[in-house]
Amino acid sequence: MIRCDHTPAWAALQAHYATQGRGLDLRQAFARDTGRFAAFGFEAPEVFADLSKNLVDSATLRLLRQLADECALPARRDAMLRGEAVNASEGRAVLHTALRAPRGAAPFSQQVHEVLDAMLAYAEQVRGDAQFTDIVNIGIGGSDLGPQMVVLALDAYGAPGRRLHFVSNVDGHDIAPLLARLDARRTLFIVASKTFTTQETMANARSAREWFIAQGGSEVARHFAATTTNVQAAAAFGITTTFGFWDWVGGRYSLWSAIGLPIAIAVGAASFRDLLAGAHAMDEHFAQAPLARNLPVLLGLLDVWYRNFHGFSSRSVAPYHQGLRRLPAYLQQLEMESNGKSVDADGAALPFATSPVVWGEPGTNGQHAYFQMLHQGSEVIPVEFVAVKNPAHALTDQHRMLLANCLAQSQALMLGKTAAQAAAEKAPTAAAGMDAAVLARQRSFPGNRPSTTLVLEALTPRSLGALIALYEHRVFTSGALWGINSFDQWGVELGKALCGELLPRMASGDTAGLDASTAGLMKRLTA
Repeated sequence: MIRCDHTPAWAALQAHYATQGRGLDLRQAFARDTGRFAAFGFEAPEVFADLSKNLVDSATLRLLRQLADECALPARRDAMLRGEAVNASEGRAVLHTALRAPRGAAPFSQQVHEVLDAMLAYAEQVRGDAQFTDIVNIGIGGSDLGPQMVVLALDAYGAPGRRLHFVSNVDGHDIAPLLARLDARRTLFIVASKTFTTQETMANARSAREWFIAQGGSEVARHFAATTTNVQAAAAFGITTTFGFWDWVGGRYSLWSAIGLPIAIAVGAASFRDLLAGAHAMDEHFAQAPLARNLPVLLGLLDVWYRNFHGFSSRSVAPYHQGLRRLPAYLQQLEMESNGKSVDADGAALPFATSPVVWGEPGTNGQHAYFQMLHQGSEVIPVEFVAVKNPAHALTDQHRMLLANCLAQSQALMLGKTAAQAAAEKAPTAAAGMDAAVLARQRSFPGNRPSTTLVLEALTPRSLGALIALYEHRVFTSGALWGINSFDQWGVELGKALCGELLPRMASGDTAGLDASTAGLMKRLTA
């Protein structure tokens, strides 16, 4: 692995940033180049990306592509797609792309399609069973965020009269109110845990089973299914319907696998296959498109440019579609669990920053919450807008208003407003008597704040699959350049292990050997 800061291109980018990149003004760039939008607009399957409002010029992109070449990004991409053990710390292949490849087109194809066919057949069986009106998915992390995000996004494709619910938090305030609203006779639970040992998931699963039996339920095997590889543990729980997956499927990349069962039940087998097809189309683009037009690569390179040269520490994701309201939360796990590392794949401490903080809310809600900071705050935060051209409803005037807001926000971030412009405007009535110059400065906007806009024609299973795969490959790109393993997550393990040690102490009150803070808090919480 060739780390980005060990290449000639890295030094060239540092020089470029110092002489040109740091001072690039988007307003001047558009004034100089009337073709900037066309030059920085990129097409990929189901997704158009406008990168013209980013702090880059053609020289920046050329040097970033050179960086990708010198880090051997294409070779590392190809190794992942071939099924080599690119997750070196766990000795595993990384083959979420194989889950959405056509039959015979990727490694493990026979096993993948056997499970896919069986899972989709069961989903159709459930969809055709009028007894089940409520489906509850019990999982956490990748077993919750991906399926939940997709089910919400594809609500227009759902069957009427069937409700999907997602339980993840071990906090009883998550599952208890839901159970109180359900009818045990009409509810199907899906327990999603690869090992069938995930602490939070199994606590919720046991509570669901206890509730089901207390409500008079007797057919656990009919009302519970599992997506797991631990068939024996599921059977001991009372579950006989199970669908497995493989150790080369990471949790945050697993919605394409049997973990997607709630998606298939929500939208049907045909739409689930369209979701896979959209992702596969983006996989092909990532594998075959030249770096200069390869959208996942370009977005990943842009992330490196902003994180390591401009020093931007976060990125806000603003989907202008209510169906994508859980997209920022899904991307938080995908990106920060993958690339939140401080040592490289060889164990060396990194001298540069890696994953930015990813956060956001759907538009227009975010405009009335944190956009004040985006426009006038002391830090520059790149924003990623996701716009959908055609809605799945008939309220055309409201959709036009939504899209106008999306365009206006990216335009305002770029253009800003000078104090002179603010002074020329009529001051708000509430500001009467305030010094005009002070008020003008308060009402000015610095502008020149970067944004990307991704455009989908419509939010369909196919376009959503392509969008998610785009983000997956973008994360791979930046992680590969940083020289880190994007597919392990050891940072999650320490807290889990310590929780296992503290849990029995919570019952016994034993604080011997604990640090003073933990001991003091335990006494306060358990006394």
